[in-house]
Amino acid sequence: MRIVIFCHSLISDWNHGNAHFLRGVVAELLDRSHEVAVYEPADGWSRQNLIAEAGENAVARFHRAFPRLRSSAVDYGRLADGGLDEALDGADVVIVHEWSPASLITAIGRHRARGAGYLLLFHDTHHRSVSDAEALSAVALDAYDGVLAFGEVIRQRYVSLGWARRAWTWHEAADTRVFQPLKPESAMQADVVWIGNWGDGERTEELRSYLIDSVRELRLTATIYGVRYPDAAKAELTSAGIHYHGWLPNYEAPRAYAEHRMTVHVPRRPYVRALPGIPTIRVFEALACGVPLVSTEWHDVEGLFTPGNDYLVARTPAAMRSHLAALRHDEGLRQHLAAHGLATIRARHTCAHRVDELLGIVHQARGAAPEVVAV
Repeated sequence: MRIVIFCHSLISDWNHGNAHFLRGVVAELLDRSHEVAVYEPADGWSRQNLIAEAGENAVARFHRAFPRLRSSAVDYGRLADGGLDEALDGADVVIVHEWSPASLITAIGRHRARGAGYLLLFHDTHHRSVSDAEALSAVALDAYDGVLAFGEVIRQRYVSLGWARRAWTWHEAADTRVFQPLKPESAMQADVVWIGNWGDGERTEELRSYLIDSVRELRLTATIYGVRYPDAAKAELTSAGIHYHGWLPNYEAPRAYAEHRMTVHVPRRPYVRALPGIPTIRVFEALACGVPLVSTEWHDVEGLFTPGNDYLVARTPAAMRSHLAALRHDEGLRQHLAAHGLATIRARHTCAHRVDELLGIVHQARGAAPEVVAV
């Protein structure tokens, strides 16, 4: 098949988690001999911020890390105004990400409505269906064949609110070509690493009470990678003895995990309060790297994992400190969590599994029998 994808960016993962999953899906599709064309805006804010922080060399580093992956950086405005015929020529499946401009989303829908033969899917990997429902409800999806939602609760919103004719749950997953256990380069591992961005106040208090205060009180050796940290936050990290290193290319995260005994997951508030069942991709990637994980509470209503075996749950800051202290001293507990979490990812949550699901969705949407794919 020829699959065409319109996204915010394949190349930049600067504050852009969808790039992680998209890279793994594209690589898996290529491995199965599908033709994949990816388009992204040349002026996308993630790409611009990546270059501003890390320089043009960051793009070259991406291509060295993923030599088979290609993305065409184009003017999305001009594409919407008349450049779609060439981009969509011969397409069998077209996937449009939710962060694409409304004008492009609408233009592709109109192109499909004029009798094009491809299957057209909208891909939602964000909390905007709850946090900015009015804006999302105004997006024209009438000509789309369905929605790929990265959680069941989001799928249900699209259907119940009449935003789409059909919707399927399509969770994120780990690209196990990249995310796998590595041996630490040094026997001197630090205690805890957190890879995540500061955000827009959606988890500031949680980061302070669960992570920063825990590191300070337990006197852990700790490292944080991420972007959008204000000066006040950086000062707070320094006062707690936490080493802050800014942006980390996502494909280098396995090495960071290998250099630490454990990691922490602190989900953003909208996912905890309004979107249960969505762990975000950091959980999949950390477990795929075999690093013990402690997560603040989120509601795994879809049964993706086994809390207590795949990872530990900290419902209070005191519980977080208790778990981190136990993991620092108990190698057996670390080994149990690492092995169990890794096994769960490999059995159920790789990009190969998600491509199986995608191909099944394509055949279901076309009314054909599901394709049997050997993995």
